[in-house]
Amino acid sequence: MLKRICLLLLIFATPFTTAQELRTGLVLSGGGARGLAHIGVLKELEARNIPIHAIAGTSMGAVIGGLYAAGYSAAEIEQIALELDWQATLGDDPLREDIPFRRKQDDRDFLVKHRLSFDRGRPNLPLGLLQGQNLGLVLETLLVHTNDIDDFDRLPIPFRAVATNIATGEAVIFDQGHLPLAIRASIALPGFFAPVEVDGQLLVDGVLVKNVPVDVARAMGVDRVIVVDIGTPLKSAEQLNSLIDVMDQTTTLLTRTNTQEQLDTLGPQDLLIQPELSAMGFSSFDEAAFAINAGAKSLNSRSDLARYVAGNGQTAPSTNPRDIRPERQPVIHAIRVENSGKVADEVVRSMIRQPLNEPLNLDRLETDMGTIYGTDYFSRVNYEIVHGEQINTLLVRTSGRETGTDYLRLGLSLADDFNGGSQFNIGASFRVNGVNPLGAEWLSRVQIGEHQILYSEFYQPLDYGSRYFVAPFVDAEARNVEVITDNDPVADYRQKRYGAGLNLGRQIANNGELRFGISRYHGEADVRVGDRELPSFGFEEAFYSVQLDRDTLDNINFPRSGDEARMVWRQSEPDLGADERYRQVEFRVNKVLAFGPNSIQFGGSLGRTDGDVGVAQSSFLLGGPGQFSGFRQNSLAGQNYNLGRALYYRRLNPGKFVPVGLPVYLGASFEYGRVYNKDADGFDTGYIGAGSLMLGLDTVLGPLFFGAGANQEGERALYMKLGQTF
Repeated sequence: MLKRICLLLLIFATPFTTAQELRTGLVLSGGGARGLAHIGVLKELEARNIPIHAIAGTSMGAVIGGLYAAGYSAAEIEQIALELDWQATLGDDPLREDIPFRRKQDDRDFLVKHRLSFDRGRPNLPLGLLQGQNLGLVLETLLVHTNDIDDFDRLPIPFRAVATNIATGEAVIFDQGHLPLAIRASIALPGFFAPVEVDGQLLVDGVLVKNVPVDVARAMGVDRVIVVDIGTPLKSAEQLNSLIDVMDQTTTLLTRTNTQEQLDTLGPQDLLIQPELSAMGFSSFDEAAFAINAGAKSLNSRSDLARYVAGNGQTAPSTNPRDIRPERQPVIHAIRVENSGKVADEVVRSMIRQPLNEPLNLDRLETDMGTIYGTDYFSRVNYEIVHGEQINTLLVRTSGRETGTDYLRLGLSLADDFNGGSQFNIGASFRVNGVNPLGAEWLSRVQIGEHQILYSEFYQPLDYGSRYFVAPFVDAEARNVEVITDNDPVADYRQKRYGAGLNLGRQIANNGELRFGISRYHGEADVRVGDRELPSFGFEEAFYSVQLDRDTLDNINFPRSGDEARMVWRQSEPDLGADERYRQVEFRVNKVLAFGPNSIQFGGSLGRTDGDVGVAQSSFLLGGPGQFSGFRQNSLAGQNYNLGRALYYRRLNPGKFVPVGLPVYLGASFEYGRVYNKDADGFDTGYIGAGSLMLGLDTVLGPLFFGAGANQEGERALYMKLGQTF
């Protein structure tokens, strides 16, 4: 009798044990934007009640798989993919409004976007087109709730990410550590993203060794795998039209062999899903909705999914991942900085505004990370939450730039009215960063051409927060000034000025700066063209000055939001050694609004000169597109002016989702104002209207404009201008 009972128990227990042992692993391949199809697959698996017990992912598969393993639902990941600013995420630059004001000034001095970095006087090239700073921050923010999980088997769903050791060519399987960093390493496409250093290893994208990591999932103890392969088809020669196309093709060629090796291991118990994505490229993040939909459709006609449904020979995970996701905004009790840059830890700490004993403010922290990275001292800035028994610590890590923190930046400005009037300027700046732990800088600028400049300033912060500073400088410049009498040009002077001075100032958050200065100059004005009987002369000037600046524009060339303003007051004072007393003041303000691809700027400016001083010595230069269109560039030299203007432009081509593109704009401007001198036989345009039509391109050398301008004085001009106009 006892034997019969034992036999019956064995018969009934056997299928139950088998069911318990059936575990399903999900394998998600790399493929850039094509990998967003994984989201659609996950949505269908959830809808069909198909549980996943382990996930292994490579590159974009690691991103999607890591988020799902960390507790996000497929619908939540879909919302992230559709709402994320991919263009910003796949770049390094923080939002311009977040960077320190001093770095904003660099945009105005020299407009070539790219710069060459130096380390101890030697030029260095980066290890990738991008450092992946913004992508890393996005991952940190999305996965902040996993910071206390070092063992990836402790995630709601066990997870593995695959990377490649670029020095050895071996696969690196992440089963523990800092989850955002593991995913960041897995997606570091060589050439595009710089390698990630982890435990002394330089790691790049896992697609080079295991694009479809089937064996990694099997090693996690699953019985069968669902494999999603979104491999990119090869492009024809006619389809290879850009650097991105070539990088995409190269990656595809490198991954074909290791992908097939993994797919050849699949058996009848496994499931292979290959969404139909046609020729969608790895950088086509603007097609996110298409990719997600294609992933969902790939399961529509699969009758073999039934055996994976929970309750049909299959068991679900013991818990629902969404039910156990930890808190994303824990209370922060302490802040710690681990800094390998040139500046003191206190400098980094001063930029972190998270209040203690309050919940983590992710939006503010993201801004602070942009500010720290925007100082140009670091190649990577990230953070994590360290959970202790009783306190939570916000740990901010900064990695000093391996390529150096000294920068050479070039600039080019060219204006031509197609009527014999042309001007050019070629410039360069060299900035030595981190002269001391407070973050002192030595900036030198040189420019040759119509407007010659030689300027050198030593900028010394006086506190760790860089709020107060002192900045001694030397300055030399030469420019042409056209003197007009009775509205007729009589001479073109070459004005030269040499001097030195000292500024004391205060930074106003990231948006502005206030300077108080004292300076002394020697100048000369020689007749270059025109009436040679007019006198050449020398002069001595010595100034008290006040300058207040504000800049919240999101883009210096073609802004869509923000504002800018400047007030400059200076008085030349005989008590300091000047020949005579005179005073100048200038105000400028500009506001930008945008709707869709359209942008509108409203602005105004005025300048005043009081005192008995000649035009050739001190005047404002106007003329050109946006500043009394129709006149030649800088052809209006006046001691006083008023100018109001409105500018409209529209972007003609859609935005790119990689940092390679050529935005094109069509626009128009309207200006109204007056330029004049106060002497009896002086120059006075009276109040006139002016306007222009233009085509603009945002090139790597700066904004390039082609346009036509006219004004009520009957002046007409065609323009080509390389360099900032507005």
